[in-house]
Amino acid sequence: MAKLGVNVDHIATIRQARGVTEPDPVAAAMLAELAGAHGITVHLREDRRHIQDRDVEILRKTLQTRLNLEMALTDEMIAFALKVLPDAVTLVPEGRHELTTEGGLDVNMLRATLTQKIVLLKQAGIVVSLFVEPDLEQIKASHKVGADYIEIHTGTYCEMRTEADKREQLQRIELAISAARKLGLGVNAGHGLNYQNVEPVVALKGIEEFNIGHSIVSRASLVGMERAVREMLTLLQG
Repeated sequence: MAKLGVNVDHIATIRQARGVTEPDPVAAAMLAELAGAHGITVHLREDRRHIQDRDVEILRKTLQTRLNLEMALTDEMIAFALKVLPDAVTLVPEGRHELTTEGGLDVNMLRATLTQKIVLLKQAGIVVSLFVEPDLEQIKASHKVGADYIEIHTGTYCEMRTEADKREQLQRIELAISAARKLGLGVNAGHGLNYQNVEPVVALKGIEEFNIGHSIVSRASLVGMERAVREMLTLLQG
């Protein structure tokens, strides 16, 4: 069974909308863990639009599972990760005007910087994952710069409306999984996945962990975090 990493960013989005102290993403993470989540993901953005430094620091001290810190490839974020020491870091592209991460890293373009920063993170005992498109060149480049994992961007698949287009994207993801595993890379996946579209990706096999946030938080607003997590875990059983 694939593992589930629950992203609690949008709990923090609700909190920040009012500038108050609730709902607390730390409390949401605890409930997700109790429901069986294998890890918690948070994206500390440069503009601090939702998750705050305080959230990451408390999660690092209190989580019983794993903390995956999504972040941009900047000196500030690298320094923060080296201070907090999450279990894993997922490096993602980041734009100030985007609502959510819109695509994968261009690993080839960032090759020199990634190679340098990945060494620093791995020396600190942090597992490093790169958020990339299901593209063979990006996967080869991820291996060359020293990443431990890739996280396949599933957003394009999730946006497809026809069955033919969905099948085409699933084939791309399947080829990406195979290529990554042949190179010795671990494979995670995320972005846009929900209760209606995740099962065909699970059926491909070879993905170790799904990082899912918005759909779980949305479902949790209606039925509670623990039930929302358990329902997603059932779908990941394959």
